[in-house]
Amino acid sequence: MIHAVDHINLVVSDLERSVQFYTKLLGFRETKRAHLEGKWIETIVGLKGISADVVYIMAPAGEPRLELLCYKSPKGEAIPVNSLANTIGLRHIAMRVDGIHNMEKHLKEAGVKVISEPVVVPASTITHEAGQKTLFYILDPDGILLELAEYK
Repeated sequence: MIHAVDHINLVVSDLERSVQFYTKLLGFRETKRAHLEGKWIETIVGLKGISADVVYIMAPAGEPRLELLCYKSPKGEAIPVNSLANTIGLRHIAMRVDGIHNMEKHLKEAGVKVISEPVVVPASTITHEAGQKTLFYILDPDGILLELAEYK
C-alpha cells in the first residue's frame, strides 16, 4: 500500500529560473542539488546519454518535495502549451498559501501570469476541516499550471 507522496517531478527548461520562481516568489526552500548521469538513471527513464541537473525544493510545511529537473542531454521537446483545466493528464499542482490576496498581488507585481483573481469555492462543493477554500491559478515560467489555495 502507498502511504505517502514522495515527490512531484517537474521537467524545466531553465533550472535557475525555475528555482528562483519557486523559492523567491512562492517561498519554497532548496534542500539539495545533484547531477544525474550514468547507467542507473538511463535504466530508470529509458533514455541513453542522460545528463541532467536536479534541485529539490520543499514548501515550509514539508513533504512532498518538488523535484525540478533540467535535462542537458538528451534535450526533450516542449509539448504545445495547453494549460486549460479540461486537458487530459496531469493538470496542476495545488499549493496552500496564507494571505491569498497578498500573494496574488505579489505575483502580479513580479510579472507572473495570473489566470484569475482569487475565487471563493462554494461550501457545498468542497468541504475541508480547515475551512472554506479560496483559490486562483497561475503559470510557472514553463507554463505549468499551479493552483494557490487558502482555507479559512
